[in-house]
Amino acid sequence: MDELTETQLAELLADLKRLKAELEDMLHESASRTTTVHLDQSAVGRVSRIDAIQQQKMAQAERTRAQARLIRVLQALKWAHDDEYGDCKLCGEPIGFKRLKARPESPFCVPCASKMEAR
Repeated sequence: MDELTETQLAELLADLKRLKAELEDMLHESASRTTTVHLDQSAVGRVSRIDAIQQQKMAQAERTRAQARLIRVLQALKWAHDDEYGDCKLCGEPIGFKRLKARPESPFCVPCASKMEAR
């Protein structure tokens, strides 16, 4: 696999920074949706309570996923700062541009990621 060009690296770093901002915004906005459920008194019944709790749980799960992804994005930005971005953290080979374009925070090349998922 080929090393990233300067242009590709700049594009991926811009993607990482944009993704970081989006995730931070999402986490800020989702904070209010994961607090204690307060029911609308005009909506009566058990279904309303169950629906409110379900929405809260879904918001909490979304927030957890966003937090985990933000951690990976921040790690990728650190690797970029340390000139280690774009190399697989298992085998050391360059990660393909297409993979990084799809998931710029990816720490593994496709073959190593596949091996890890198979475990």
